[in-house]
Order: sequence, then structure tokens, then C-alpha cells
Amino acid sequence: MLKNISRIILLGLIVTAFGCSGYEKVLKNNDYEQKYKFATKLFKEGKYQKSIKLYEQLIPLYRGTDKASTVTYYAAHAYYKSEDYIMAGYYFNRFVKEFPRDPKGVECEFLAAHCSYMESPRPELDQTATKEAIKAFQIFISHNPNNPKSNEAQILINELKDKLIEKDFYNAKLYYQLSDYKAAIISLRNSIHEFPETKYREDILFLLVESSYLLAENSVEDKKMERYQNTVDEYYSFIGEFPNSEYAKTAEKMFESANKALTKYKTSNL
Repeated sequence: MLKNISRIILLGLIVTAFGCSGYEKVLKNNDYEQKYKFATKLFKEGKYQKSIKLYEQLIPLYRGTDKASTVTYYAAHAYYKSEDYIMAGYYFNRFVKEFPRDPKGVECEFLAAHCSYMESPRPELDQTATKEAIKAFQIFISHNPNNPKSNEAQILINELKDKLIEKDFYNAKLYYQLSDYKAAIISLRNSIHEFPETKYREDILFLLVESSYLLAENSVEDKKMERYQNTVDEYYSFIGEFPNSEYAKTAEKMFESANKALTKYKTSNL
């Protein structure tokens, strides 16, 4: 039994060795057509990393020929299948620029945007890739308004915007947690301005009330009156939109405290 297992393992090693030997031989030779056929065979077998090495060799060699678009297309897809979205995006974009009349250009333009989408990180991290993906999908839609993929692109744009909204909310909450209420107010207002339909709108408006109140409480005397007035204004904005909010009672207490402080300051100035 052990002998049979050993023979199977040995046979497998021999086959692998010959396979590697054949691959290395094709990789080093100057027969472009053989490289092309072997690269295509490897791609269809799902051996994307190996096919990439051959396609990378073929791209400059086939430039200006009938096969230039094909090797670029397959190289892009091989990188995409390998989850190397930076290189895949580079080749998909290159395909669109170098072969503008190719029917596969629409597919490549969408996939180039999708590569940026796949590079988009979780909300608390830098969102440069997210913004790039949104822009790329928007350009795709403008170029292909009637293409079925434009509907998918819009869905992905909305998903990416939700991530930006969450990032803004995360930043604002971080300022609040650090007791930097002035920075929190600025961040919260910017978030509402940029994303007025945010799902965090109720939370943001409440945090504006609370941050304004705590900023007033911790201010020097000559700024308290103005900042208590801001608290009152923020309360009216919040309660006007969300009268039944779970935060309503807490917000009302801060509103009443701010109003008392304002009454006190106005009386003292009579």
C-alpha cells in the first residue's frame, strides 16, 4: 500500500516537473506564437499567475498588430482573476485608451472602475480609492447611459457613497469623543451639507445639539452667550425634523439649560 502511494506521489512530482519545465521553456524561447497559445491555454486552465508572465512578455511584442488588443485584454483579466486589482485596473484602462473602437471597450471600462471599487477599504480608513471608484463609475455611466451595466454602476456608486457618509460620521464622532467640539461641529455640518440624505441624519443633528451645548459650557465667558444661542438653534433644527427621536428628551434638557443661561446673560446685560 505504501509503495503504491509513493509511486503516485513520485508520478505526480514527475508530471509537475515536466509541466514546469515546459512552462520555463516557453517563457525563455522567442517563439511568440507558441507563447501566445500557451498563455491562452494557461488562462483557460485558471493558471492566471503563469499566464500573466507570458502576456507581459507578449504585450510589447504584439504592439501594433492584430493581437495587441487580445493580449492586453487577457492580461487585464488574468490580473483581475488573481485579485491584483491595481494591475488589472491599469490594463483595463490601457485597453480602453489604446483600443477605443474595440467592442470589448465597454466591458473593460466598467471593470476598470470595478477594480477601484474592489480596492475601496473599510470606512474608517482613507477613502481615496472610494472616490476614484465613484468618479470612474460616473464616467462609465456618462459614456454608456443605455448600457445595462450602468444600472449596476449606479448601485455601486450608492454603496460607495454610503461608505463616504459613514467615514464622515466616524470622523465627526471621533472629534466628539476627543472633546474637540468645535472640530466636531465643523465636521458634522460638512457631512450634512455634502450628504443631506444620509441615514445618519438624526444622529448628526443630535450630535450638533450636544456638541454646541458642550462647546458653550466649556467656553470662555465672552463666547458663551453666542454658543448657547447656537445650541438653541441646533435644537430647533433637530426637533423640527425628529420630534419623536429617542434623543428628544436629552436634547430638550440641553435646550432648557442653554435657554436658562441665555436668560441669565440677557438679564445681566440690562
